[in-house]
Amino acid sequence: MGKSQASFGKKENEKKRQKKKQEKEERKEERQAAAKSGQSLDEMLAYVDENGNISATPPDPTKKKEINVEDVRIGAIRQEDQEPVETVRKGSVTFFNDSKGYGFIKDAQTQESIFVHANSLGGITIKENDKVTFEVEMGPKGPSAFAVKKATE
Repeated sequence: MGKSQASFGKKENEKKRQKKKQEKEERKEERQAAAKSGQSLDEMLAYVDENGNISATPPDPTKKKEINVEDVRIGAIRQEDQEPVETVRKGSVTFFNDSKGYGFIKDAQTQESIFVHANSLGGITIKENDKVTFEVEMGPKGPSAFAVKKATE
């Protein structure tokens, strides 16, 4: 009887492992030989040009721009820096269903259609083509009108 096939397969697998290990060592040595060792400080530096791109050459000192520190903003704009937004808007009622208690107002300035509910009317009754003043808040499905009042012209 001959030797079992299992031992032959084991020997072949061991040879493959040794070959892979040797190839890996060779690749490692090649990388180490190809890598530059002892780079100077100038070779390691990278510069940023006026457009924010990284380059190997230093920037031209004649193109240097002075920037005011006060002009640089980091983060969000403060509330006091923002322009005051007009909260009361004017518009006209384009549709209102008394039985269901809702309708839409067309903003006179932006021509945006804004949802209005009967609870936001404060006891007044409105109908289509009425001129109204209102404030806008973001509801779950978009902008909603509240504090609705009939406009006095």
